[in-house]
This record gives sequence, C-alpha cells and structure tokens, in this order.
Amino acid sequence: MAFDYDLFTIGAGSGGVRATRIAAGFGAKAAVAEEYRAGGTCVIRGCVPKKLMVYGSRIGFDFEDARGFGWDARATHDWATLIRHKDEEIARLEGLYRKGLDGAGATIIDERAVLTGPNEIHLVKSNRTVTARTILLAVGASPHRAACVGDHLAITSNEMFHLKERPEHIVIVGAGYIALEFATIMRGYGSAVTVVHYAPEILRGFDRECATHLHGELAKRGITFVMDASVIGIREENGRKDVGLSTGEVLVADQVMFATGRWPNTRNLGLEAAGVKTNAKGAIEIDAYSRTNVPHIYAVGDVTDRHNLTPVAIREGHAFAETVFNNNPIAVDHADIPTAIFTTPEFASVGLTEEAARAAHGDVHIYKAKYRPMRATISHRDEQTLMKLIVNGADNRVLGVHMVGADAGEIIQMSGIAVKMKATKADFDATIALHPSAAEEFVLMKTRSA
Repeated sequence: MAFDYDLFTIGAGSGGVRATRIAAGFGAKAAVAEEYRAGGTCVIRGCVPKKLMVYGSRIGFDFEDARGFGWDARATHDWATLIRHKDEEIARLEGLYRKGLDGAGATIIDERAVLTGPNEIHLVKSNRTVTARTILLAVGASPHRAACVGDHLAITSNEMFHLKERPEHIVIVGAGYIALEFATIMRGYGSAVTVVHYAPEILRGFDRECATHLHGELAKRGITFVMDASVIGIREENGRKDVGLSTGEVLVADQVMFATGRWPNTRNLGLEAAGVKTNAKGAIEIDAYSRTNVPHIYAVGDVTDRHNLTPVAIREGHAFAETVFNNNPIAVDHADIPTAIFTTPEFASVGLTEEAARAAHGDVHIYKAKYRPMRATISHRDEQTLMKLIVNGADNRVLGVHMVGADAGEIIQMSGIAVKMKATKADFDATIALHPSAAEEFVLMKTRSA
C-alpha cells in the first residue's frame, strides 16, 4: 500500500519536533500537524517563558540584597513590558522550531489532526484525510482544573503567561513544582501570594527533608501557606474573588490559579478508531521503544505520562526516530533523571530520595551541609542552603544528590553525570574543591548525619 507519508506526527512540541526532524534527516517523508503553535508546552506556555519570568522576579530580591553591598537601589516594575518582551522571545523561538523542521525537509501542517484509523489522519480545518506508514502521537498534556463551585473563575498556568496586569493578591491551589514556581515568581514581582494545598506537606515524591526546608525558605520570602485545605468554591464580587476553603476560611484575592496536576491530551484524538490503548488516567500505553499496542503507532512525551519533562520528551523522540527510521533500536533509560524546581531558592535533585533509598537498599548513609550562603552574610537575608548526599552503605555508591539553594539546577546537572556513572562517595571525596563556591560542599562532606 502506498502512503502519503512515511511518518506523520501529531503535535509539534519538543518531542514531536525532534522526532520528525531526525526522521526526515534519515530520509523519511515526514509531516507534523500542530493546532496551536510550534514549540509545545515548553517553548510556548511552560519552561521557557516561566524561566524568563523567574529571572525577572529575582531581580526584585536582588534590589533588596543590594543595600547590604552599599548600593542605593530603587526600582519600579512594569508588568506590561515583561509580558511584551517575553512574547517577543517566544515568537523568536517558535520561528527557530519551524526553521529546523523546514531545513530537515519536513512538512508543517497548521491545524488539528485526529486519528480515523490505524493509518489514517483527518485534518480538521481543511477537511481532508491523509495516510501514513508510521504515526507518532506527541500531543502533550494540559493543566488539570480542580472541580469546585465557580471553578471557571480560576486560571491555570496557561493563562498566567498572558495576564494583562499583575494581581495584588493571588491564591495558588496546589503545592507541586508548577504551583511553587509561580508562587515565587509572583512574590518576586510584588504580589501577595497564598498557597492552598490539600495535604500537610509540599512536593509529593521529593526528598522530604529538602521539601520541608524549601517550605520554610519560601515562607521567609513572604509566601503564605494554608495546608490541609481545599478550595470548595469561588465567587466573584466587585472585581475580586472570594475563595472558600474546606476549613471554613474565605480568602479574598484578585486572581486564583489552579496548579493541581496535568492530564494527557488524549480526549477526542481518535484513539478508539485506531485501536490505541490508554490507562485509567488517559495516558497512552507504550513499550520500552515508545510503541503502542498498534505496531506502527508510537507515542512520546507527556501524553505517555512517564517522566513529564522536556528533555525526556526530546530523548524519547530522538530514540524513536533512530529505532524506526535508522534501524538503530534505542530504549530510553528513565533512571536518574535530574530535575529542578525553579523557585527562589531553587530545589534540584538527581537519583533517589532518602525515603526511596532506605526502602530499596536499607543501609543508607546520609551526608548533609546546611549553611548561610556567602551572599547572605552581607545582604543579611535570612536564608539557609541545604545540600544532601544519599550513599549506599553496601558499596559506597552515591544514590542521590539534592540541593535547596541558589544555582541548584546548574550544580545538580553536573552531579547527574556522577550519579549516572555510579560514582562513589570516595570519588566525591577525591575531587578537589572549587573555592569559594556552593558546589564545593558536595566534595567536602566528611561526617555522616545518619
């Protein structure tokens, strides 16, 4: 049977674009359909614009610290200028994504695409059907909105990037990394921020000691936490929002944002028509090579709900193209993936948490450093950095590296190499410190704390 395309990708996010570009480079006749904008969550409404806003939000704290160093620093902030410049940069990056696809010889189709059969894709806007030998689903995920009375009055992270003005007070529902990142972003720009979370602790799945430490550091920066509470209703009155909590308390805010998880974008994608299986959450089920139960249909990125991180989607997309179009089967290794929460201060980690290490290995040695960072000694900011090594008692291998503090993401990225190489505590000890730096603490820890 002759097909219109060797590869048809639905979704031009990081994973879909990488897969399509690499496959086209191997000689495949490839196309990618995108109903919104090329770049996906990360470039358009996720990590990139968020990190730009993080950088800007920290400048406010820098002005506060500057006085301790002798600077008479005064400044005002214009929200509209921030949003305009952010939008200009996102448009530039989207252009680069398109240029990369064009350069590889791939076709970009700017409309919604849905499956109508195992090898058929319907293009909704142009009302036409095309066929493909191989189909890749890379449609990502979307913010989940917690159901309550008046939930339509709340926004999600998608809308946060397009607010016309900065809210004086914002309530953020949730305490995962997206919620906490936006909490510190908005606090840095001067908003009053209240985080509401249904559980007693923030950041489920992260090292407990580090998460608790971050909780305290964020509170020091003026973020209010209401724990063990849920939003049961939102009502708008006189331009502001009354936010009713399960505790009986009512918060009054200018804006409410839900950050209560993300769900795969598999609804109305035509998976039933193609026979593609999903799990209870709606995520597409795949094997180690990103193949679904339909042999020629694959899926990568957040729509599979494995590790929902941009670099993971990129690696999966590249591995897919190598496997299918270069006769080089690659199964992505999802172990020891570094991750960072770009709060202020940052929290980054790689490898096992203390809890997971003890459950898996039993005999675990803990090394820690907790100190006031050098910058804070002159700025007089009440801040504590926490650094932590998790070591296997049986063979001295470093199982996890965790840090809460400035530049944690940059430091943990390099620590990730050591963890991936199965470095031991002795390897860390044998490394000469780079002084004065924060990172040197990881090679200076000599005394076990547990």
